[in-house]
Amino acid sequence: MRIAVLGTRGIPANYGGFETFAEELSVRLVERGHDVTVYCRQRHPQSQYRGVRLRYLPTVRHKYFDTVAHTCLSTLDALFRRFDALLFCNAANAVFTLWPRVLGTPTALNVDGLEYRRKKWNQVAKLWYVLSEWLATFSCTEVVTDAATIREYYLHRFSKSSTFIPYGADIGKVPETEHVRALGLEPGKYVLYVSRLEPENNALLVRQAFERVKTDLKLAIIGDAPYAAEYIRQVKNTTDPRIIIPGAIYGDGYHQLQSHAAVYVQATEVGGTHPALIEALGRGSLVLYLDTPEMAEAAADAAVPFQPDVNDLAAKLQWAVDLPDAERAARGQRAIERIEKLYSWKVVTDAYETLFQNLATSE
Repeated sequence: MRIAVLGTRGIPANYGGFETFAEELSVRLVERGHDVTVYCRQRHPQSQYRGVRLRYLPTVRHKYFDTVAHTCLSTLDALFRRFDALLFCNAANAVFTLWPRVLGTPTALNVDGLEYRRKKWNQVAKLWYVLSEWLATFSCTEVVTDAATIREYYLHRFSKSSTFIPYGADIGKVPETEHVRALGLEPGKYVLYVSRLEPENNALLVRQAFERVKTDLKLAIIGDAPYAAEYIRQVKNTTDPRIIIPGAIYGDGYHQLQSHAAVYVQATEVGGTHPALIEALGRGSLVLYLDTPEMAEAAADAAVPFQPDVNDLAAKLQWAVDLPDAERAARGQRAIERIEKLYSWKVVTDAYETLFQNLATSE
C-alpha cells in the first residue's frame, strides 16, 4: 500500500511522542513492503530516511498555527498524490481529514489525548480542540484512540466508536552508557524525568519534590519546549547540585538514559498513552507516575502512582531511591513483561497495518 503520515513535525524524531510514533511506525511498515511518506516541517539532509519518503513543506512558526498550517499544506499536497490511505495525527487536524475523503482517499485520525485541557492553550485554541473533537466524529473515515479511557470519552460524549491502538515501545535495556556518563551521570544512580517542559507536564513539581529527597542520586530533567521560555526558566531556577537540566535528548542518548535510570518519573497530566511512560516501563525502570486514568491504564501494577502534590511525590521518590536494587530490578522485570505483551511496536504495527488494509477497501 501507499500510505502517508501527516500532522507531525516529521522524522527523524526530534521533538515528541507523535514524531517518535511516526518514525517507528513508518519504518516498520516500509520493512513490511509498504510505500510510506511522512510529511515534515524540519528538513533532513536526504529525501528518504530508513526507506521512508520525506516530503518537506513550509509552515507558520507560531505556537497556535504551526500544526494546522503545515497539515493544511500537507493535505493539499496529498490530494494530488495517489495514496491508498492517510494517517493524520492530532485532533486539531480533524478538519483536514474530510478533504481527501471527498476525492476517494480514506483517512484515519489519531486524536491523542484531550488537548483542550492543556494549560498552554488560550481559550480560542481550547475551543478549536473542542470543535475538532466533534469534527473528528464524521470528517475522517476512522478515529484512532491510543488509550481505552480516550476511546470511552468519544463513545460517551459523541456516541462515536473508535479503533483502539496503543503507542509502542522497545523492550529491554541497551548496554551502552557513554551518553549517560557524558552528562556526569552514573548508570543506576540517577532519577530521570523526560517530557516537553510545559506546565501541565509538571517538571517544576518534580524538581521541587526531588529537592526534598535525601539521596546521593542525581535528577536528570530532559526536555525542552518552543513556546515555554518563562516556565523553563522557573524549572531551571535551582541551586541543588544534584539536578541537571541539559535540554532535549533524542536517539541513542535518550535510549541509554531510559535504560540505566534507577527511577523514572512520569508527571504529565494530559494525553492518551504517554510514550515516555511505556518506553520507561519497556526498559525495565522503576516508574512513578502521576495518577491519571490514562496512565493507570497503561501502567497497571507495573508502576507506582503519586498525587499532584509535592509532599506525596517527595515521599514516593524517597521510598523509590531507598529501595534495594534487587527489588527495583524485580519491579522492572514486571514492567518489561507487561509492555512486551501489550505495547510492543510489533503489536502496534500489526494493528495499523490491518487498519490501513481495511481503509483501503472501505471507500
